[in-house]
Amino acid sequence: MTIHPRSSAWPADRVAEARAVIADVAHHSDLLIRLACNVLVQHGETLGERADALRLLVVVNARRPVRRAQREDQGRAAR
Repeated sequence: MTIHPRSSAWPADRVAEARAVIADVAHHSDLLIRLACNVLVQHGETLGERADALRLLVVVNARRPVRRAQREDQGRAAR
């Protein structure tokens, strides 16, 4: 475990990585998108950036995972 001094660039690096994930959201997993959103909700520079990250987090959390959707659809078809 690495302990980062308070003057390090660690938080800025994580925010930059989170922004990169959000900018290319179509190519990242929901888990990674959730992590990026949580970073930006907590550490975003502007109120707008934090609010946008929170909205995206709500959308991602509302989606059904593909496997669960397929199981539910198969259950309906079997009836």
